[in-house]
Amino acid sequence: MRGLIRVLLCALAAGAAFAALALERNPVAHHPRALSAPSGAPERLVVRLRASPAGVAASARLATLATRAEFTLEGTRAITAQIHALRVRLAPGAALEETLARLRADPQVEYAELDQRRYAHGVVPSDPLYAQQWFLMPSSATTPSAIDAQSAWSTTTGSAALVIADVDTGVRFEHPDLRAAASGGRLLPGYCFISDALIANNSTCPGPDASDPGDWVTSADLSQSECSGSEAAVSSWHGTRVAGILGALSNNGVGIAGITWGAQILPLRALGKCGGFDSDIIKAMLWAAGIPVSGAAGNPTPAKIINLSLGGAGACTASLQDAVNQVSALGVLVVASAGNEGGPVDAPANCVGVVAVAGLRHAGTKVGYSSLGPQIALGAPAGNCVNTGPGQPCIYTLTSTTNLGAQVPDASDYTGEYYCDSSTGSTANCQITAGQYRTYNLGTSFSAPLVAGIAALMASSNAKLNACQLAARLKEGALPYPQTSVGESPQPPMCHVPSSATDIQGSECVCTGDGQTCGAGMANAAGALAAALRPIAAITLPASAASGQTVQLQGTGSAAIPGHSLTAFSWSNSAGAALALQNANGATASLVMPACGISGVRLTVTDDAGRSDTADVVVTPDAITSDAPPSAGDVSCSFTPPAVELAVCPASASVQAGSGTQTLTASVVNTDDASVTWEVEGIPGGNANLGTVSSGGVYTPPAQLPDNGATVTVTAVSVADPNVSASSTLTITAPVGGGGGGGGALECLTLLAGLVALGVRRRAGARRA
Repeated sequence: MRGLIRVLLCALAAGAAFAALALERNPVAHHPRALSAPSGAPERLVVRLRASPAGVAASARLATLATRAEFTLEGTRAITAQIHALRVRLAPGAALEETLARLRADPQVEYAELDQRRYAHGVVPSDPLYAQQWFLMPSSATTPSAIDAQSAWSTTTGSAALVIADVDTGVRFEHPDLRAAASGGRLLPGYCFISDALIANNSTCPGPDASDPGDWVTSADLSQSECSGSEAAVSSWHGTRVAGILGALSNNGVGIAGITWGAQILPLRALGKCGGFDSDIIKAMLWAAGIPVSGAAGNPTPAKIINLSLGGAGACTASLQDAVNQVSALGVLVVASAGNEGGPVDAPANCVGVVAVAGLRHAGTKVGYSSLGPQIALGAPAGNCVNTGPGQPCIYTLTSTTNLGAQVPDASDYTGEYYCDSSTGSTANCQITAGQYRTYNLGTSFSAPLVAGIAALMASSNAKLNACQLAARLKEGALPYPQTSVGESPQPPMCHVPSSATDIQGSECVCTGDGQTCGAGMANAAGALAAALRPIAAITLPASAASGQTVQLQGTGSAAIPGHSLTAFSWSNSAGAALALQNANGATASLVMPACGISGVRLTVTDDAGRSDTADVVVTPDAITSDAPPSAGDVSCSFTPPAVELAVCPASASVQAGSGTQTLTASVVNTDDASVTWEVEGIPGGNANLGTVSSGGVYTPPAQLPDNGATVTVTAVSVADPNVSASSTLTITAPVGGGGGGGGALECLTLLAGLVALGVRRRAGARRA
């Protein structure tokens, strides 16, 4: 009896399982089920012929083949000399499989198959709120700032082996679109680095719990020193919102899509009630990169990307810069929000080596509240409402994950479209979209994770990119800023570099194209990913170099992305004085170190997909240097652009007063502008006493020795960087007959020369007579 019950229970369980499978719905793109063309329509085949008999054209072979296989050939298209696409009409009553069988049995055919249609595997996620995520979609005439993650997903949706650290307020692990990794989600356990009890809000900090308990601020809190200058507010759930943009569970039929569908999110809590301190933020950054910090066990899952949607006014501090330097040295990229003050860029976004992100409106113009300036790397959507009338929604909010709790955690939800009466500043007048919480997402806090997510897609496709290369290729893939604002009349003004902390541009402005106000352009996932797929050029330099020595430059450390290979190496003169390069089309080239001047040599590597990368070398008589890595995957790099360098040849020479000239050559590297201006003893172009120098570097000495001595210094000054110059020391020798400032010897010689000339003329006259 017990056995029978067991069998019945097993049968019931199996039936329930079968029913569940039968009812399961997977809303993804499916292929059409039909094998052949519609009735009466031609079939499309792909056929590979075996090696061609001598002198027999492919067209003749295909015509004969059609006769043997009993079909009518209606068209052909060569793919290669042996592979052909055929459009055929079957004999009446013939079956496609029978025709294919005859073709495959033919001794002239290597293979024959149906020319099938293929379909894009769904790059549009099934998440129901994806329709609200305009900022992830391809850019359009009305939303040119959209980052086009959708196209990038056709290439990669990210790697589960990659970790993005988010230094913020922590997260809500129970959110169904995030969830802990241990429960099938994207969130690693993380850590809380908050050292102040009030800021931690009674949470267990420091410690291995990055849960966000809420960061609400009461009126009573305002009397505490940690909250001076703050305002009473409800909990922001800021870290949860940022995490949703970075990597919400995607294509799962729930909520929203994240930029990355595979990367793991490492939540690090350094902000809480009334913000957070640099010391906690720095500690979180270092730990995120795998650098040991006091009081915490080592990080078992070091991050490749660190997102900092935080900041404060003022210059980058030494401690923040130190933290950025340390993590960058490990190949970790730091992405930070520019700030919401409309003035100069906040710290830490203004630290060297940080990818600072400005906030854009849907139209690609700077949103009024975004900070801006030369430290910006690029811009990304930050959210803007457009509509200002009562009851109208905030159309261009950035939909993400959040929590409903005004103070402590409540139900999970998503931010949505809403309108608030700005005259009162109260959330009581907000119009709530059905199923959405009363808040929205606006701010450069949400621009930064868009760019961090793009960087994660890039690193997932090319893991050997270091922090500098990721930053450079993010800029490379950016789209130019539009120079008008869609639908605006009158048009907004052009943005300008803030002159001071009080120079606030609090309204929409058009980003300049010179990279000085809003960076290189608008973040674009598809463009950045295309840049990431390029190979990496690497150069190994000789151990030593001296004038006249033959040295080798090795490009063997270069590499293509996995699945591809390098097919070409090319070494060329790129700037300055030209050098003779040996084996210029090989992986290793050689040259003879020059005696004078400065030269630029460039390596270009190309892969089997036609993608290329370059790396530069600077050669001087006694040194050879490069910012290129010795091998692809080397994490060490410098975010400081190479300085302009200049040399003048010859470094010294002699020229006689009153006769002759001396040609000087200036060679410039590390700039696209190789032009120079010339000076003699600091005087542009020189003068009659010191000698003159032309714009081409030709020095003409004075008629007599200069008043200040027998030497002059001729200097070339870089136009690209007037602080860079190089000189040649010219020794002025006495003119013919000697003497410096006039004298009897010269006059005597002149008289003698006249007498000699007179005698010559007399002798010539005698011969003519």
